[in-house]
Amino acid sequence: MNKDFKNDAGVSLIELLVGVAVTALMMGAMLATYTVVNNSYRQVLDKASISSSSRDMVGMMVRDIRLAGFQYYYGQNEEGIAPFDNLIYATGLTSEETIHDSHDPIIVIRNELGYVPIDDSTASQTPSKHESNHVCCDKIHIVYGDFNKNDEQKYKRYRVTYFALPMEHNSDKEEKNKYYGIYKTKESWLENSEFPSGGWTSDTSKCNECYRQQLVRSHVVDMEFLLFDEDGVDLYNTSGSDTYPQPDNDSRYDLNKIRQVDIALSFRSGRDFYRSEPSGENKRFIKTLRKDRNSADRGYKDKFLRESVVVSVYTRNIGEQ
Repeated sequence: MNKDFKNDAGVSLIELLVGVAVTALMMGAMLATYTVVNNSYRQVLDKASISSSSRDMVGMMVRDIRLAGFQYYYGQNEEGIAPFDNLIYATGLTSEETIHDSHDPIIVIRNELGYVPIDDSTASQTPSKHESNHVCCDKIHIVYGDFNKNDEQKYKRYRVTYFALPMEHNSDKEEKNKYYGIYKTKESWLENSEFPSGGWTSDTSKCNECYRQQLVRSHVVDMEFLLFDEDGVDLYNTSGSDTYPQPDNDSRYDLNKIRQVDIALSFRSGRDFYRSEPSGENKRFIKTLRKDRNSADRGYKDKFLRESVVVSVYTRNIGEQ
């Protein structure tokens, strides 16, 4: 049976073009919406990543700072283990010694990169900053005691050091891909029959708990510490030495006055966050604890997100009881 198609309605060329145009407009609108949502989601992820890593980093530091000055109780015990009375508790140094020999609970060194354990000949000396006006970073030494009855030296003493080193992304020399990383070193004080005079070591063959230059967090902008006594007095430059209390000058008498440590950590995103750089002479600044770390020449003209976290820690094991 033959069918007559003369009366069937078709689609004209104009109608087809209108349909294609409407579809293109709808697809364009959907793509624009997806781009906006995706960019917003990526920004949320970047902020969440910085916030999460900041909390983890701060939590680790808070735990170590609260341990600063802790001494394991040298009392009676059922196994008759005698205390090592000859362990050195230095509050000052002789002319032959350096800051590496100190046992003071907390020592902060401002605006200095790197740390080389006294027994590590492979580590590089104090590295250079990416730019001379960069403020990163302070360094902190934390000393505390512990106990291990299975060790020849049962009463232990550890020193944990947080410090920063310059880093580059994939060896890219562009300024935007240069940043810093926070590293951690753990040393132990050895004072036993093999080392009767005592000394700090980070050698893992002598100390299973020790390690050197372990990367904790990258993309760091600044790491800053402030020290206060029980009255809230800032302990910076108390003796005219332009430093926080140090064991090798007159400010050493303030080392046992530390009651509070303020920590400020600033991080940046790993990729561009803002759509554009600040216009004209405008710059983006980070939050710092001291004004001298955020002068006009230290702002940033790029698209990275920078956020800071600030926390105060009570040093419960340091005092003059």
